[in-house]
Amino acid sequence: MFSKACEYGIKAAVFIAQKSLLNQRTSLGEISDEINSPRAFTAKVLQILARENIIKSMRGAHGGFYVEDNAIENVKLYNIVFAIDGDNIYNGCALGFKKCDENKPCPMHFQFKSIRDNLKSVLHQTSLHDLATDVESGISFLKI
Repeated sequence: MFSKACEYGIKAAVFIAQKSLLNQRTSLGEISDEINSPRAFTAKVLQILARENIIKSMRGAHGGFYVEDNAIENVKLYNIVFAIDGDNIYNGCALGFKKCDENKPCPMHFQFKSIRDNLKSVLHQTSLHDLATDVESGISFLKI
């Protein structure tokens, strides 16, 4: 459903938010290990998230990646998906046609439209705080 970069971005942001809730910063290596992702690819994804002000980074001995307190609650999954994948997931054709809309729909257009609308709603409603607290409490996990 999401690109690999977006999957890593969501996992990384949730892990960083989880650490931030504990007033901790985390390193690229720790993030990469925790979400089971290639380090260099994770670094590129983190650059995107930092450029979009979803996460922050601080250099130095006490540095690392973190999410500001107000952002943990205010950043929604939509922000992460849009930063990495754009809005194609909401507009793209289920069958991959370049042109598919209400006027010239593919065979799955109308069925897929309701799925996309539901996904958009979930991504707009779900915050980093929601997911980070679920991971912290053990309800969900980031690594199998």
